[in-house]
Amino acid sequence: MTTLKSKLKDDLNAAIKERDELRSSTLRLTLTAITKEEVAGTAKRELSDDEVLKVITREAKKRREAADAFAKGGRAEQAAREAAEGELLAEYLPKQLADAELERIVAEAVAEARAAGAEGPRAMGAVMKIVNPKVAGQAEGGRVAAAVKKQLAG
Repeated sequence: MTTLKSKLKDDLNAAIKERDELRSSTLRLTLTAITKEEVAGTAKRELSDDEVLKVITREAKKRREAADAFAKGGRAEQAAREAAEGELLAEYLPKQLADAELERIVAEAVAEARAAGAEGPRAMGAVMKIVNPKVAGQAEGGRVAAAVKKQLAG
């Protein structure tokens, strides 16, 4: 079993013992998503820590989007719960890059892509190919794409 998955299970057991309903339900749903991912496809397999992180990232993003939707729909109580679940899952994710650090990485990638001859709209894909491996798990794709567009426009 991966270390991250076992940490989630240990934290779930602790949350159940402490009768922490929010934490236990959130971790249950996350572990269910991990198990679902493991049995998807033709054969059952064990997920690596990186794959478990991707599942947790996806679950955290779902919570943020749901919180926004509930807030727009006037359901503040449900929005607050979804936001709390998202924050709880964020504890298991790597620290996100600061805006200044992301801008620096993107600027280097833009210079590298331009040196390779990428100009105009085609440069977006070339820059994203350079940036994505460097920021994997540390910045959301939408945030990265926005930073790249800003650099290419400037």
